[in-house]
Amino acid sequence: MRTIVCIKQVPSTNEVRLDPETKTIIRDGRQSVTNPFDTYAIEQAVQIKELLGGEVIGLSMGIPSTERLLRDAMSRGVDSSLLLSDRSFAGADTLATSYTLSLGVRSIGDFDLILCGKMAVDGDTAQIGPELAENLGIPHVTDVVELVEVSEEKILCKKATDKGHQILEVDLPALITVVKDINMPRLPSIPGIEFSLNAPFDIRNATDLNADTARIGLSGSPTQVVKTYIPERTRTAVELTGDTESQVKGIMKIIEEVI
Repeated sequence: MRTIVCIKQVPSTNEVRLDPETKTIIRDGRQSVTNPFDTYAIEQAVQIKELLGGEVIGLSMGIPSTERLLRDAMSRGVDSSLLLSDRSFAGADTLATSYTLSLGVRSIGDFDLILCGKMAVDGDTAQIGPELAENLGIPHVTDVVELVEVSEEKILCKKATDKGHQILEVDLPALITVVKDINMPRLPSIPGIEFSLNAPFDIRNATDLNADTARIGLSGSPTQVVKTYIPERTRTAVELTGDTESQVKGIMKIIEEVI
């Protein structure tokens, strides 16, 4: 079984910085972590390898320092990684990102299954997985909470819906996005860390991928953000004085004003 797992970097804190001109998120590798939902995709990919054999390949698009996150994934069981990194990829929306990732997948070659996290916590669109599958022309299932059965030809998965769950059988190759309830990600092992330090790692740019420049980065993004801002946070305090009865009346007055 040849499995590809998509890994995205996100800000490590809630203090997201925005480019004042492009209105896109400024990504600083020193302050980034692996997207939490993707950690469950990594674990699921490794579990499939342990069950059926084969290999797991990490795939990401980002700045060069994203290598740190991909090597962390290799310390947890991923066998090799491919980073798509080029200045021309910057500012991409989900459509341009999924196109670029599809080029990365095609450059890897044959595969059986692609796993993605449900969504990225900095964008919350949940669009990359389905758009990537459409670019590749393969079936996909979102919000998978359990892989009931996995074989070389097909998977049987349990999908969360607004009304409960669905059990779906999907022929491979296919793509699924997973939620956090699907497993418990493992910690890196000492042998895993040792392996990750010298594990196979590849970086490819737009030229290597023969990318259509009209479909990548900011220029290839049909989504144009007109205005983005971070709300100002203010805190006020009201001091209540007097005896207990006076303070209680003061609290009740504040509650009435809020309600």
